[in-house]
Amino acid sequence: MAFAGKWETESQEGYVEFCKLLGIPDDIIEKGRDYKLVTEITQDGNTFTWTQLYPANAKVTNTFTVGTEADMETIGGKKFKATVQMDGGKLNVAFPNYQHTTEIVGGKLVETSKAGAVVLKRTSKKI
Repeated sequence: MAFAGKWETESQEGYVEFCKLLGIPDDIIEKGRDYKLVTEITQDGNTFTWTQLYPANAKVTNTFTVGTEADMETIGGKKFKATVQMDGGKLNVAFPNYQHTTEIVGGKLVETSKAGAVVLKRTSKKI
C-alpha cells in the first residue's frame, strides 16, 4: 500500500530529451517543463488505479492488476496492452516506446522511464 495516495512532482531529470525522443511537440514540452504533475494512486491488494493529471486538464487513468495483462493508455491517447510486474517493491511495465519503473524511495514516489540511453526520472512528494 506504499504507492497509495496523492503525489506531486518535486523534480525531474531528462524531461526535455525524453519528450523529444517520444516526438512530443516543443510547445507541449514547454508547457509541461515546470508543471507540477499530480498522480493519484489507489491500491486494493495487487490492483491499482493510477491517474495522472496533466496541464490543460488532461487526465489519464489506467487500472491494472499486477501480473495480469491490462488495457492501458498513454497521455497521447495511444491504447496498448501491457502487464505490470512487481519486483522487489518496484512496479515495472513496458510502454510502446519505453520501459517504466516506479518505486518508493525515502517516502518519495520515484518514476524512471528509459528509452535506449535516454532516461526521465521524476520524483514526487506526497500531498
